[in-house]
Amino acid sequence: MNQILIAEDNPRISSFLETGLQAHGFTTAIVATGSEAINVADSKIFDLLILDIGLPDRDGFDVLRNLRGRGETLPIIVLTARDTVDDTVAGLEGGADDYITKPFRFEELLARVRVQMRNRHIPRQQEDTTLRVGDICLDLLTRQVWVGDNLVELSTREFILAEVFLRHPMQVLSREQLLNRIWGYDYDPGSNIVDVYVGHLRKKFGSNRIETVRGIGYRLRR
Repeated sequence: MNQILIAEDNPRISSFLETGLQAHGFTTAIVATGSEAINVADSKIFDLLILDIGLPDRDGFDVLRNLRGRGETLPIIVLTARDTVDDTVAGLEGGADDYITKPFRFEELLARVRVQMRNRHIPRQQEDTTLRVGDICLDLLTRQVWVGDNLVELSTREFILAEVFLRHPMQVLSREQLLNRIWGYDYDPGSNIVDVYVGHLRKKFGSNRIETVRGIGYRLRR
């Protein structure tokens, strides 16, 4: 199973990352300091590190230099609120494999994680290339979705929403869960964007596929 180490001292962001990654078949561990990140990364059990720059004891750049200086080849995605060109260059030249600035959207981070996994030639165990529920088939590699014999066109957000539903058939997913996983931890909780996109999927999948659970959220029926 692909294991991801999250070095992030903000509990809200680390929980958001952990929930989303676990929902897509990854196992995770969280550390909140740079020293912990270095020590845990030395265990060699992780396939990727998501590294915040603003850690409390030693910043992410120091962690990056330390790990690369000792020959650690673990893929590292830097996650930071610093968005200047100098900071980006410093991260990439310091050995980061990718660089994402906050605020970010989970689907972007997930795509970058998958790219690093492919580049490392690590089998994505428990992350099948196709998901099926009834006659709905979603292909994670080609980004195609079939309902019976019909190919259905989905936007990027519609595809991610469909993927979450197909990974959790018959499970009630709250609007807040869907909002966090697809639109990000900083999105307005009062937005009706989830309802709008569920409506889009109902039009494309059939109105009886996604059930409203009053006062809670939605459920994909088998």
